[in-house]
Amino acid sequence: MFPVIFVSLGPGEPELITVKGLKALQTADCIFCPETLAKDGNRVSRAADILLQLDIPENTVHRFPLPMSKQREKALSAYDEVYMESSTLRQQGKKVCIVAEGDAGFYSSIHYVYDKLQADGIPVKHIPGIPAFIAAGALGGLHVASQEERLTVIPGITTTEEIEKLTSENSAVVIMKLSRCTDEIHRCIRLHPEYRYHYFENVGTPEEKYINDSKRIATIRFPYFSLLIIRTETF
Repeated sequence: MFPVIFVSLGPGEPELITVKGLKALQTADCIFCPETLAKDGNRVSRAADILLQLDIPENTVHRFPLPMSKQREKALSAYDEVYMESSTLRQQGKKVCIVAEGDAGFYSSIHYVYDKLQADGIPVKHIPGIPAFIAAGALGGLHVASQEERLTVIPGITTTEEIEKLTSENSAVVIMKLSRCTDEIHRCIRLHPEYRYHYFENVGTPEEKYINDSKRIATIRFPYFSLLIIRTETF
């Protein structure tokens, strides 16, 4: 039997997937792919859009609804369904892939399924991908971390005081999911105009944005797919 393979798609640009990841998708019998319900009632899936652009046959792509909510019960229930279906298909001799944007092991809730399969003794495999902040650094022409400098990645909840502490310790700071700390980021910019702020939206998609003007950044209400890189030096 084949292992269940978790394929990391990268930040959004189809060509940023690894060759290894693409080969796994091309030979899969079933690919589990998350989709969410947009405010207008349409079902959307960045992951499915990437697969379509990679010319992956649609009949192998199995979309599953993933509720976007701080209350994780519904999301975990959806992942339980993926766990059961992927386990059954594997027992039938099928090649099963489960996809995730970015890297499946970096702030990715799909790892819940990986852990359940592994706990049950089902072979699993993780094909790595490019996380959004690495792609963002390339887009902005940044040296994200330099020489002895440390790098701290924060998943959306932070304070100006925490950022001050990290920068004083010679750490570059990456903040993901900015919509969770918009007011605090605006406050930090007001108090510390001397920092270098690099703002990114929708990296790896046709809608991607890069802004390094702190005054402009201080006026933005950040969407979900956004991140900020803060440095005290220019590289």
